[in-house]
Amino acid sequence: MPPKILVVDDEPFNVDYLEQELEDFGYDILTAMNGQEALNLVREEFPDIVLLDIMMPIMDGFTVLLNMKADPRLRDIPVVIISAMDDIDSIVRGIELGADDYLPKPFNEILLSARITAGLERKRLRDNEREYLEQVALLTDAARAIEEDTFEPESVEGVARREDELGGLARVFQAMAYRVHLREQQLRHQIGQLQADISEQSDSIQDMVAYYVPMDQRYAIATNSSLPLQTQGVAL
Repeated sequence: MPPKILVVDDEPFNVDYLEQELEDFGYDILTAMNGQEALNLVREEFPDIVLLDIMMPIMDGFTVLLNMKADPRLRDIPVVIISAMDDIDSIVRGIELGADDYLPKPFNEILLSARITAGLERKRLRDNEREYLEQVALLTDAARAIEEDTFEPESVEGVARREDELGGLARVFQAMAYRVHLREQQLRHQIGQLQADISEQSDSIQDMVAYYVPMDQRYAIATNSSLPLQTQGVAL
């Protein structure tokens, strides 16, 4: 899927020019004619980069920037402000508010391509960093789950597909969980076998008791009957 670029400018000529050039570069293009429309599109579409004019009706580019940087979901989207070369104050303020770069008017095709390429590369690096940190947190939770015996190997499957050290650690966790599971199965089998042996021995003991107790009783009777009557408590 090609990168999605939002072009924001209140001048239809500028929007048409940028849209045509960027489509020729192979990008998907969204357009907005004012800041409020742009902010709504950013929240709905999450573009990969925003080309943002400063002076616009309803909501200017500075306000759009402030809103984007205040929103955790939007703050990492690169913003390239559009401004005339001689409007240094607007360029400086835009950079201070969090813009990543600026594109001077009138537009230059080579410079436009360079700005877009650089902005998309920054976004790729930010996305990779965010994903890495999220997966580190996932492995931290996995380590805790292993200690608590609640770990599910599937929970780190995505991390385990990585080819770096983080992926290697996830695979170690999965192997540990597999070995623990295997040992638990073996232990359950051994316990079951032991219980069966105990039950079998208990049955044997009960059979022996059932056999020997009557024998003892018969022996006691026989012994008692062979004693002299005096011994048996009978007076002569």
